[in-house]
Amino acid sequence: MQNILLITPPFTQLNTPYPATAYIKGFLNTKNIEAFQMDLGIEVILKMFSKEGLENLFQVSGERVSENYQRIYALQNNYISTIDNVIPFLQGKNPTLARQICGGNFLPEASRFDQIDDLEYAFGSMGMQDKAKHLATLYLEDLSDFIVECVDENFGFSRYAERLGRSANSFDELYNELQNETTFIDNITLKILKERVAIVQPKLICFSVPFPGNLYSAFRCAQFLKANYPEIKIAMGGGFPNTELRSLKDKRVFEFFDFITLDDGELPIELLYNHSLNSPPLEGCPKDGVVNESQFKRTFLLENNQVVYKNNSTKPDYKQSEVGTPDYSNLLLDKYISVIEIANPMHSLWSDGRWNKLTMAHGCYWGKCTFCDISLDYIKLYEPIAAKTLVDRMEELIIQTGENGFHFVDEAAPPALMREVALEILKRNLKVTWWTNIRFEKSFTQDLCILLAASGCIAISGGLEVASDRLLELIKKGVTVEQVAHVTRNFTESGIMVHAYLMYGYPTQTIQETVDSLEMVRQLFEIGVLQSGFWHQFAMTAHSPVGMFPEEFGVIPQQNGTSFSELAKQITFANNDVAFKDKTGINHEKFSFGLKKSLFNYMHGICFDYPLQDWFDFKIPNTKIKADFIYNALQNESDFNTKPSAKIVWIGGKPTFESFTKSKKGNSWEMMQLIFHDKKHATEITVEKEQGEWLVQTLEKISITTNNKMTFSQLKADYETNLEDFELFWYSKSLNALREIGLLVL
Repeated sequence: MQNILLITPPFTQLNTPYPATAYIKGFLNTKNIEAFQMDLGIEVILKMFSKEGLENLFQVSGERVSENYQRIYALQNNYISTIDNVIPFLQGKNPTLARQICGGNFLPEASRFDQIDDLEYAFGSMGMQDKAKHLATLYLEDLSDFIVECVDENFGFSRYAERLGRSANSFDELYNELQNETTFIDNITLKILKERVAIVQPKLICFSVPFPGNLYSAFRCAQFLKANYPEIKIAMGGGFPNTELRSLKDKRVFEFFDFITLDDGELPIELLYNHSLNSPPLEGCPKDGVVNESQFKRTFLLENNQVVYKNNSTKPDYKQSEVGTPDYSNLLLDKYISVIEIANPMHSLWSDGRWNKLTMAHGCYWGKCTFCDISLDYIKLYEPIAAKTLVDRMEELIIQTGENGFHFVDEAAPPALMREVALEILKRNLKVTWWTNIRFEKSFTQDLCILLAASGCIAISGGLEVASDRLLELIKKGVTVEQVAHVTRNFTESGIMVHAYLMYGYPTQTIQETVDSLEMVRQLFEIGVLQSGFWHQFAMTAHSPVGMFPEEFGVIPQQNGTSFSELAKQITFANNDVAFKDKTGINHEKFSFGLKKSLFNYMHGICFDYPLQDWFDFKIPNTKIKADFIYNALQNESDFNTKPSAKIVWIGGKPTFESFTKSKKGNSWEMMQLIFHDKKHATEITVEKEQGEWLVQTLEKISITTNNKMTFSQLKADYETNLEDFELFWYSKSLNALREIGLLVL
């Protein structure tokens, strides 16, 4: 028996658990509050995609006339007989099955396999295991298409009934849907939930709803719980309420939930726990109709038959150092399914493998981008976590989960903290693999990128957005296209994959700017400093500067004559995505297909010579960007100038060395040869003996394994204690050779 049951409702990710409940459970551990967590989504998927699940699926499927439906239905025995082999394979078990899958006569094939002919060239660089994973992914997607067509039109592996949650200003559509009979998927979900409630026997059930695609299931589960376990209190928190339900007014929501909490969940849940254990039932409220016995933090509830927002606790939120290490226990870590997306390298990283998810900092250190929800606490309140604490948590999670892969899910990881984390990882000699989101800051120097790669960083993603300096300034991104080119080059040359988030349709964006933005992207891929990208159309949110001050950005309400403030008053349920019209009158949607098709080809290293016009079936203007803009930008290197305060770190190993005498024209002097071995190569340098002796001692002092962090000025002063001309030595050929293999300026 646990007092709290934490649930992520269907569906989020197949390959790794969403971390919200793990964070909350980790916090509750620090308070000695017992909690059980479950990813209901993966449990439902495993039930559905099993021999028994498919047998039931084909029995309930209705008749359809599409050729794809008929083919899958005709091959149902093939699907039923293979599914219990395919799922374990995608869970990392039975790797020998890859040969059968790749042999081409094991998996039944429907419409998803039609794309193989178009992508056959991509398989050339893939190993057998990855190719088999991709083919198995297509197999699952065929089954998904079958489910959508004839069982549940709302199904999606990561977006279930998303339309019901997206921009749902009114609760009516979702409420009406919940009055219908439960679906095939609902029945599986509720059966699992019933079994788990019987085991856990919780007093409080908390649903974490990160996305619109989790909303319907959360409500369906809550509906079931209210009908069958009225004594259990039910709460909802997570990303969706945080961004969408801040203006909640519809009291029908509280037919399903007792509480809706906003923003950081630690303190609100602790208070709800105290309330659930110590207060009388909320139903009907206490005798006076007022819930006044308990303290609440950022919590909606029903009081006197009215929706009220309670924030009466004076207790401050917990610091990031106080919330504990995320706890992934109870989750079926060995049952998650890796799938492979070969069209987009970053999406492949996202969907393949299991990642321990952490944050380096709460909020965003930049917090200025005008399209972002910077008015909300999850962005606005910035609080970094100490590097040692972060790496402590990494070590704890490795022991707990058996996985050494980490995805830092920051809005934008701070460069200085990334540096300190990397140094700490290397100092402890941890072997980890990690990736994160960044801003393309100029502080990501070549040396910093080398350090990050050495610590296990394999990929970063960042917002290039519109690839137009005018619009980047309007967005307040704080970067230029030229700066992005330099930073992406530094990451790429260090062996770190770079993914760019790309945007089109920002207010006042012209057709010319869209074309020029595409040309910038084309050049970045052609020159090889970008490896992955994704175009998305600008969406205006209620909590962003554009949403709050639309008139400043040339935006007008979609309903003529109605102000944004008046529209907001009419909203009783979700309020985030805001319908608008750009005063330019441009239909940005028409660019979608061409932008995405061109990007698909650029990511695969082809079609750089195609005229931009070829990607569109309507006339576009010629680009005004010079064909060598990015190339020239990368030639514009700033003068090398080491800051006195820069930290000097050696991440290489100890050299072997020997002294010898060099003679020339009757003169002789003592020299030293040093040999540095890395994993692939050996580097030899020759210096004067005194310089060599100083260098050997100094490299030991500034080694990554020590606590010493010498600055450039300290290094210079130390050298000039007994030697002369430090700058001459520092910029010498020998020292430049060491700079190539691990002598870093940070």
